Amino acid sequence: MRIARPRTRTAAATVGATALAAAAVIATPLSGSATAAPAVPQVKPVPAITGQHLAHSTSGPLSTEQCQAKWKIACYGPLQYRQAYNLNPLYKAGITGKGRTIVIVDSFGSPTIQHDLDVYSKQYGIPSSKVDVVKWGNVPKWDPKNKDMTGWAGESTLDVEMAHAVAPDAKIILVETAVAETEGVTGLPEMMDAEKHLIDHGIGDAITQSFGATENTFPGFDKGDFSSIKNLRYAFKDAAAHGVTVLASSGDGGATDNTADGSGYYKERVNSWPSSDPLVTSIGGTQLHLDDKGNRLSPESVYNDNGSGGGGQSHVFERPSFQNGVRGIVGNRRGTPDISMAAAVNGGAWVYSSYDPTAVGWDVSGGTSEASPLFSGIVALADQAAGHRLGNINDALYSLYKHQGYKPSSGLVDVNDGTNNSYQGVTGYTAVNGYDMATGIGTIDAAHFVTALARESRHH
Repeated sequence: MRIARPRTRTAAATVGATALAAAAVIATPLSGSATAAPAVPQVKPVPAITGQHLAHSTSGPLSTEQCQAKWKIACYGPLQYRQAYNLNPLYKAGITGKGRTIVIVDSFGSPTIQHDLDVYSKQYGIPSSKVDVVKWGNVPKWDPKNKDMTGWAGESTLDVEMAHAVAPDAKIILVETAVAETEGVTGLPEMMDAEKHLIDHGIGDAITQSFGATENTFPGFDKGDFSSIKNLRYAFKDAAAHGVTVLASSGDGGATDNTADGSGYYKERVNSWPSSDPLVTSIGGTQLHLDDKGNRLSPESVYNDNGSGGGGQSHVFERPSFQNGVRGIVGNRRGTPDISMAAAVNGGAWVYSSYDPTAVGWDVSGGTSEASPLFSGIVALADQAAGHRLGNINDALYSLYKHQGYKPSSGLVDVNDGTNNSYQGVTGYTAVNGYDMATGIGTIDAAHFVTALARESRHH
């Protein structure tokens, strides 16, 4: 979720939007759109962002202790994440994402993204990175009074700053799509077209998507016809063929998710696409418990405050072979998430933005829209460590879990404290020993996980 700045004394938080992250380099600007996509669903993708919680600082980010005193929530900066996820040994060894490019696709983007990343980086003593902005389609003129645009700009900011926080030397490309210009369609074909175009042009080692649509809302779902989802998988199939890693936020509705109009939640367990797609690595959410230096005060728990980490069984996709080892948990369906990172609002990330001239400053953001770009940075580090793209990491990830489990050498860290992702009255899943549908395999110790994943991927 995005905790937005107040526009009035009692203003509620605005909602953010989409994400996509990868690695390579862009030679020429993109414009227009690709050839016509297959059958277009009439369902609207929504950001993996939820909740309404107000936090605001005009002068700069506060310490964790100050946030707790002022807002009763913890707040973290990138240096704390680096300590918590044990990233610093990688940086000392020169593993910084250098030579890799993270591609982020967001509707409308943000007109101030480069400036905002520069301010964010300077605040924390991190070298900034050039953000190449490319447009996909006829992107409308920026309007700071348009809530859709400012919402997506907030997501763009979160995506760029989180990916940069983890992989500071990775190149960043922000692709802006023109969803508002799609008549009678939802924006998903444009997003998939943009992804496929980038993949076909060698741009991107990984794609991270912070958007989703509940499987149940797609045309034909209630009749058992899943073609409207499966006809959108062409970008993911293309990614698999080109060795590109695809990530997606697991959502912020726990074991349920939004109804078609986006204003409510299903009363039963549901799942969302693209997170549920077996060609995608689903990134769930945890809650970090850190001191001001980033040291852990207690192990990670399930994200469940102003939203909850998405997870559960897909109603569209059967269990993929890489999950055969966890068939006792997922049954005969695709289970999500696969792995998780920080997403809780109580423990959210400081983000700087200035796209709205009436609300320039620092916010605290969270949700699995934070977790997926964080993990995209991890993928960029692993690609650099391996010296090549890892491609679809699901086989390697579950193989690592099967053969090494939670040995320190695997870098996998279990989340098993008994917390759960129940949300909006729908009973979710509990974090127990081993894989579960609250946090997947768990979370990571990056210093060991990055090298272990790079090594394991050679066998798959």
